[in-house]
Amino acid sequence: MQTWTIQKLLNWTVDYFTKHEIDSPRLSAELLLSSVLSLKRIELYTNFDKAVAKSHLDRLHDLVRRAGRQEPIAYLIGKTEFYSIELDITPDCLIPRPETELLVERAIEFLKTRSGPQFICDLCTGSGCIAVAIAKNLSCTNIIATDICSAALNVAGRNVTKYKLDKQIELLCGDLFDPLIPQLDKNGDKFDLIVCNPPYVSDRELAALDKNVRDYEPHFALSGGQDGLDVYRKIIEKADSFLKSDAALMLEIGYGQGPAIKELLESTGAYGRITVEKDFQNNDRVVTAKKTSG
Repeated sequence: MQTWTIQKLLNWTVDYFTKHEIDSPRLSAELLLSSVLSLKRIELYTNFDKAVAKSHLDRLHDLVRRAGRQEPIAYLIGKTEFYSIELDITPDCLIPRPETELLVERAIEFLKTRSGPQFICDLCTGSGCIAVAIAKNLSCTNIIATDICSAALNVAGRNVTKYKLDKQIELLCGDLFDPLIPQLDKNGDKFDLIVCNPPYVSDRELAALDKNVRDYEPHFALSGGQDGLDVYRKIIEKADSFLKSDAALMLEIGYGQGPAIKELLESTGAYGRITVEKDFQNNDRVVTAKKTSG
């Protein structure tokens, strides 16, 4: 019987993923094998010659087979990395993308220009990735994060607790601003920043998504309606009333959506400066709208 060492398994899995056109085949292979063996990725290389037990081989075989059918690696191992933070992840929520880190970066930069405690709202929080990243990097923040999906909020709750951020982040279930109305009635507070990565994929684009996204990630977290702008319209209609006079609204957007969303924001007359920033692939990615003072 052949002895499978970590090195042989890693090489075989990389070859398999390459043939099946899995994204980042070596990284994907390392993540799966690390998860199965409960090792850090670097430990795979320091234990190259270690033989792998049959129980682990069977588990790896199942995961490799599922990955070969384009099931996302993050769902298979139950975690992903975002903004240098390891997050729990399940099929109940969207897998955080590197592009969304730009939104977090701009949010943190904005909040650092302000003094005193900062009150933030994170809409469509999903796994809680944005709220957790902001709170973990800025102890002066208090965040209310909302999501319409209670199952996604359960995942967010695990991530909040994992990093001991329960005192900074409050999770509320409901559609966008709906859970916040009682909050405002109670204490009259408004936000220094509203941040959101909403569903923004149009119906046409949804049908054309890669199989690993289309068949596995939750459609409610992707679909933005016929033109992809449905959720933006709902946010922009109400955001002004939840913002302080010198606050900001920051939205992640899809490629090419900048002009349309800028027009929606301008039509409210509530924002003095609106900027559209592109990501590292030169696609529209983050819109920042500074509320007009007064």
